[in-house]
Amino acid sequence: MEAATQEALKKLFESKLNKAMRLYLDTCAHCGLCVEACHVYQAMPETKYTPVGRAEVVRKLFKRYFKMQGKIAPWLGEVIELDDKSVDMAYEAAFSCTGCRRCVTVCPFGIDTQQVMNIAKLLLIGAEKQPQILAMLSDMSIAKGETWKETANDYIAALNNLAPEVEALAPTPPGRPAIPIDVENANVMYVGLSGKHSIVPAAAILNAASENWTISHFEAVNFAAWLGDGEKQRLIAKRIIMEAERLKVKEVAVVECGTATRVLKFMTGSHPFKIVSIVELIARYIEQGRIKVKPGTISGTLTYHDPCQLGRNGGVMEEPRYIIGKLTDKFVELTPNKEANWCCGGGGGLISLGEHEFRMKTGKVKVDQMRASKADTICTACENCHTQLTELNEHYGLGMKVESLTNLVAHALTGFGA
Repeated sequence: MEAATQEALKKLFESKLNKAMRLYLDTCAHCGLCVEACHVYQAMPETKYTPVGRAEVVRKLFKRYFKMQGKIAPWLGEVIELDDKSVDMAYEAAFSCTGCRRCVTVCPFGIDTQQVMNIAKLLLIGAEKQPQILAMLSDMSIAKGETWKETANDYIAALNNLAPEVEALAPTPPGRPAIPIDVENANVMYVGLSGKHSIVPAAAILNAASENWTISHFEAVNFAAWLGDGEKQRLIAKRIIMEAERLKVKEVAVVECGTATRVLKFMTGSHPFKIVSIVELIARYIEQGRIKVKPGTISGTLTYHDPCQLGRNGGVMEEPRYIIGKLTDKFVELTPNKEANWCCGGGGGLISLGEHEFRMKTGKVKVDQMRASKADTICTACENCHTQLTELNEHYGLGMKVESLTNLVAHALTGFGA
């Protein structure tokens, strides 16, 4: 590694050294409580796949360049040099971690491994060794924020083509399109994903509630959050924030995507509108009597997987269970669940990166949960989780149905309008 590159990486590292990060890097007691909390270690019991093992890569660099002993007498401590080898170690550490933060819940110091891994990811970006597919997808999202007007007519035409599928689930309020767009002063702006599977069920629910709503021109997913590029993450989120401000909406409802919800809800500052998950909105509609669902539309027993970013890291845990309680009386919990739920193994950008073999191995603890539940159907409220659970179900031959919670509600609608 060239000296200039090394110096640039040191500066990037230093830019992350706020008081909280120094605490995380200084205070690990190597107690080992986090070890058993990691689903990757459960499947592949190697030290490098433990939260403390991953953090040690960053911690040893920190000791080498930002602690007095490492600067003066590095041979006296456990340190590593900032070179090509350590950057490769940073890659393996950062992208074997899904950022589920289950380890944080058991750490006596509350060390946030996900934040420590963001330093590793920043070093990868500085060394130009970041996953190129995540970088490309991030750049495409940013570009769409700059050129959306050029493709707006095609997008509106595609939305209009989905009208029959929306109306098959719920009637469209009189005088409104099935999927409205560019509606000023709407109560709700819904932000979906690419693909009708994320649009049709949500549109039916919003129409069933007789909501004054509009759909975003943009997809919710924020690839830069997985890449660890804070600037790109901000730009991707900003296009949605600016659209909501332009239309003067009262609320932004985010599709079943844990990372997108968490980024928009907690990492974009204050706004003149509220940001919620579509799950929170559905629960409110049911509670207020704005929509009704017919119990018994789900065959057999149903269980629920708490998405890490929506549940443990986003606090949305009771709302899904409230909704499910209206759909069926044959609900069984996974064990453990809620804050202690096991990660499915598909987060942190691993779905986008492929990593099929790694994901299937590290998802084994989730498979064991699914099998032990003896449920006929598992549902979740995150696109990544849905994809991972579907692949786990097929790979391990569990014979379960995998559903999204929004889709289950849309197909159980029976009462319309406030």
